Amino acid sequence: MTHPYHPIIYVRGFAMSGGEVEDTVADPFMGFNLGSTKVRLRWTGRLDRHYFESPLIRLMKEHHYSDTYLDGENWDRHGRLPDRPVFIYRYYDTVSEAFGDGSQGSPIEHFARGLHDLILRVRDLRCGNDAARRAAFRVYLVAHSMGGLIVRCLLQNDTVGSRESKQAVDKVFTYATPHNGIDAALIGNVPSFLSRDWIDNFNRSRMRKYLQLRDGDPASSLGGKFDPDRFFSLVGTNARDYTAAMGLSKALAGEMSDGLVRIDNASIVGPPPGQPDGPLRPGPRAYVHRSHSGHYGIVNSEEGYQNLVRFLFGDVRVDAHIEVDDITLPPRLQQIKDKEKRRVRASYHFEAVAQIRRSLWDLSRRVATEHSTVFRKYGELFPDRADPEDEPRQGHDKPVLFTLFMNSGLRLPGRDSIGFALDFGVLVPEYEVDRALWLDDHYAGGYIFRDKINFEVFGPWQDRRWSALYGFDSEAANGVTREAPGFPFEDAAGRGLRFEIPIVKESRPGIRAKLVLTGRSWA
Repeated sequence: MTHPYHPIIYVRGFAMSGGEVEDTVADPFMGFNLGSTKVRLRWTGRLDRHYFESPLIRLMKEHHYSDTYLDGENWDRHGRLPDRPVFIYRYYDTVSEAFGDGSQGSPIEHFARGLHDLILRVRDLRCGNDAARRAAFRVYLVAHSMGGLIVRCLLQNDTVGSRESKQAVDKVFTYATPHNGIDAALIGNVPSFLSRDWIDNFNRSRMRKYLQLRDGDPASSLGGKFDPDRFFSLVGTNARDYTAAMGLSKALAGEMSDGLVRIDNASIVGPPPGQPDGPLRPGPRAYVHRSHSGHYGIVNSEEGYQNLVRFLFGDVRVDAHIEVDDITLPPRLQQIKDKEKRRVRASYHFEAVAQIRRSLWDLSRRVATEHSTVFRKYGELFPDRADPEDEPRQGHDKPVLFTLFMNSGLRLPGRDSIGFALDFGVLVPEYEVDRALWLDDHYAGGYIFRDKINFEVFGPWQDRRWSALYGFDSEAANGVTREAPGFPFEDAAGRGLRFEIPIVKESRPGIRAKLVLTGRSWA
């Protein structure tokens, strides 16, 4: 097989009850074959259905992958594989009553060892005894929920598996994985004594053990064992449509979640590979308005599939974050703060909706009405001005918005550029003066800045240098009117160009900031 079409192994998520386990093992594809149907409003006013067939079927139709079953058996029973295979790692078989001993006591390390065995079995079937082919063999791991923790256990725990299987992993894509554990209202992180049905696997102390992290490391860290730039986290933001546990789960997880995993817990960080003491940096991630599972689940979604295939098979990567130079208060509040010496508090929400050309879905979406914005206190944006009582989190002064992966081969005919757009907004939900809500000259949830920014990106796919044009909808709808100055840079993820887009509103309350995009080739 040639890059980028390596074998795919899907690792499904958590099944709590015995009944859920039996339902899981009864499905040959363990949910990777499930689609969804949504209603879409046409320009005529007619409501039409949109059918998403499933990630598995779309991989078959669009990228010529094949399942690994033949005449009711696995292909490997016959000693051969299809050209582009998709494997389902059936780790639940060993604990089901139908195929195993019915015990739920198997630890996550046990399942990680089974994943190691499967990777090497695929390699042996694909490469035989050819040493060069075995050394070049690579595989993609795609995982949902707890499946992502099984993948991380294999990659990070030196006592699990061998170096051969770990080095064979080229990229990892996780849907809604609780990389920093699961938190619930009133009790916080799930306690370690809840060992029934493996609930303790989501306790951060327990996670640090099977991930071989140090006590001071965040549970979401890859610990220098895998390149964070090749580990994508897709984060769900729709808590309301998660129906598990008769609604108890979403009530405990809260709005800023997918109904089970909180938004802030669903992505990874990591130091550079082989440098456990190196600086942590966020891995690529995107946000979609989907629930943890169910009819509006994150795996069986168009948004999830489009992020998956662009990460695996695309050739362009764009990261976005915001750097805020200043945010101003309304005139009256500034007077209250400066002349009356009263205490003024505020926090800010950053909205970001990213969409590529010719799409009816969002690659990443975070908006206030869906309780999924990037939230920052004033003291987090400006640590040197922070009030000590606010206890702001460090390293939050440059909010990460999203990472887009795109495929230059899918450009419009006759176009040299890749087009995408960003709906960007900054709003302040409320102000406080001496701990009392202030609404004299403020409407709750008022926007400081809001506009749609359009981009045309040019790159090496046409033997051109990296460059970008951009424009604001407020100036020309869907148009690009300016060239974005590009600054060469090189970081742990490679070389590329950094583009700075001014975000400015001079009137009070206002903002002076830079939307920073970094573009680079991806393979």
